[in-house]
Amino acid sequence: MTGRLRMGSGKKKGGRKEPLFGLPAALADLRLTAADRIPSGDDKPKKSSSKRKSDKSDDEPPREQKSQPSRSGARRRPKSSISAGLGRLVYWGAVLSLWGVIAVIGVVIWVGAHLPPIQSLEIPKRPPTIQIVGMDGSLLAQRGEMAGANVSLKDLPPYLPKAFIAIEDRRFYSHFGIDPIGILRALVTNVLHRGVSQGGSTLTQQLAKNLFLTQERTMARKLQEAELAIWLERKHSKNEILELYLNRVYFGSGAYGVEAAAQKYFGKPARSVTIAEAAMLAGLVKSPSRLAPNRNPEGAEQRAQIVLAAMADAKFITEAQAQASIGHPSYNVKPVGAGTVNYVADWIGEVLDDLVGQIDDSIKVETTIDPKLQAVAEAAVIDELAAKSVKFNVSQGALVAMTPDGAVRAMVGGRNYSDSQYNRAVTAKRQPGSSFKPFVYLTAMEQGLTPDTVRQDAPIEVKGWKPENYTHEYFGAVTLTQALAMSLNTVAIRLGLEVGPKNVVRTAHRLGISSKLEPNASIALGTSEVSVVELVGAYAAFANGGFAAAPHVVTRIRTLDGKLLYMRQPDEHNQVIEPRYVGMMNTMMRETLISGTAKKAEIPGWQAAGKTGTSQDYRDAWFIGYTSNLVTGVWLGNDDNSPTRKATGGGLPVEVWTRFMRTAHEGVQVAALPNLQNNWGPANLVQISSQVSPPTQAVTGPASAPVNNGGYRSPPPARANARPEAAAGLDGWLMDRLFGGNR
Repeated sequence: MTGRLRMGSGKKKGGRKEPLFGLPAALADLRLTAADRIPSGDDKPKKSSSKRKSDKSDDEPPREQKSQPSRSGARRRPKSSISAGLGRLVYWGAVLSLWGVIAVIGVVIWVGAHLPPIQSLEIPKRPPTIQIVGMDGSLLAQRGEMAGANVSLKDLPPYLPKAFIAIEDRRFYSHFGIDPIGILRALVTNVLHRGVSQGGSTLTQQLAKNLFLTQERTMARKLQEAELAIWLERKHSKNEILELYLNRVYFGSGAYGVEAAAQKYFGKPARSVTIAEAAMLAGLVKSPSRLAPNRNPEGAEQRAQIVLAAMADAKFITEAQAQASIGHPSYNVKPVGAGTVNYVADWIGEVLDDLVGQIDDSIKVETTIDPKLQAVAEAAVIDELAAKSVKFNVSQGALVAMTPDGAVRAMVGGRNYSDSQYNRAVTAKRQPGSSFKPFVYLTAMEQGLTPDTVRQDAPIEVKGWKPENYTHEYFGAVTLTQALAMSLNTVAIRLGLEVGPKNVVRTAHRLGISSKLEPNASIALGTSEVSVVELVGAYAAFANGGFAAAPHVVTRIRTLDGKLLYMRQPDEHNQVIEPRYVGMMNTMMRETLISGTAKKAEIPGWQAAGKTGTSQDYRDAWFIGYTSNLVTGVWLGNDDNSPTRKATGGGLPVEVWTRFMRTAHEGVQVAALPNLQNNWGPANLVQISSQVSPPTQAVTGPASAPVNNGGYRSPPPARANARPEAAAGLDGWLMDRLFGGNR
């Protein structure tokens, strides 16, 4: 058949023949391939497959097609990326958390290694306090922490502890020693205020710091504080911690604990404080030194109002109670004075170790101090200096008053304790000047001289040294009584050389002077330095009949629960001056107050004696005077040893002494000086001879032997130019005869 297609004309080698169905030979190769077929839904080709196929050469044999992911799988690729990112975040978060835990554990271990051993972390005992009381039992001063007795939480009004919780740690009963919420709140507040305006420490942390740590502001200390706070919370209940806190926290002015603070500021026990007073106490904790009511009452009151508002906000009190309490604390704060009793307290502190050794428990020291006399002594020194310190260029003073047996009744170590704690009554040593002369005269009495003995008042030279009298006047032959009353230097020098300077030093040491004394010619004028308390103690032998008197202030020492630690035993009756010489010295020194340099030192109704003293260039002014009841010494001068403006012992010191002694003897039964004799009065000694001139030649050695003139002396001639103050030591009768009434 002509139109019939022939099959196989276009066949390939090894292939099967296809029928041509009558197509021309040119079309014989137009065969359908797999690519020409209409694909079904299951075998529809992918673009990627078509592309890959077209890139292959015609000679490359066909490969088996791999199954391709569906279109829905292509859409899930972004979710796989998020999952991978979350996985990485979880992984690194876990790693960082692990390292954080390791770091925290390391810090805890480091902090714990720098804490005391756990066996020593017990609530420490209060540091011992020293209560110093007067002879009447009243509290004079306190050393160490001013800690009141521990008070139980149940004994306090409920609003008192709540005041502290309201202002210091409102979440106290809900945290575990550290308050993360409180720390976060404080952090935010401080950031907003651009400074430290609020703290995040809990009451437990504050207690831990007060009990175990220092007050330094370091990160290490804060970490230790936090760790100890957690330990305290595990060891003690909340109420126990709160009670410990209230009994240990510092309230300023040396007061520790609410009991001491309530007594200090309000004069009442803590159980009796009002809401207003409780708020003020709670407010002090923030800054006790700055807000103490006795220093800053306005600041304390403003802080108390903040506490009241916090208490009302916490529903601890009502708004009406808060408003009613504003401005109503009952202050009982004593005005700040000179505080001179603290000089006594310091002196006691220096001797306690010798009396009782190391102090482990709080003690009460009973003293010989009379609080009333202490106040009188303080006022006498301060008031007289206030009135005349500028006139005489005197800036400081000291006073010691003691009984003839050495019991110190009053001591003033300076003008104001808060300004200077240097104790000029005990620690300072100054030249006593003529107040040292009684030891020279006593030595002379013990070597056979009497108050009637006559010596020459005339210029003297000792190895180039030419001492003079204060007035530059000389009176010739005078009795020792008159020479001591008028404080004639040349006579004292002659006596000192006559009896021997070493013997004078021995006499002074025998009577109680403990300072080193130089045995030279000038010792008679008091050129070796002594303290006020030892000089007054040495004079006590003249007032008590010749017995040694050791100055003392402590009588008993007890613990607060009554255990006796020390009791002073009575002094042995050690006679250091024979009674007859006591009488001679009292007779001579009494004349000093009657007609001598201390004529202003008069105590109505009482026999008194004493001696003034003025050191070189008026650097020191002294007066030591006594009755049979009290021995008192006064020193005035300047700490830098600069000269005063002619302040003498017979001036300002006598005025201070007289003011104190007159008050001290009010209501006291009058008693005479011991062994006082009257057979050496001036009327029995003086025979007027106005023709005798005083010698003027220099003396290079000891004075000549006593003049044996039947008990009479040769007075100096009448002199028209004699200054009245030069003879101030003689009474009117004697002055009229010596100076012809030219006074």
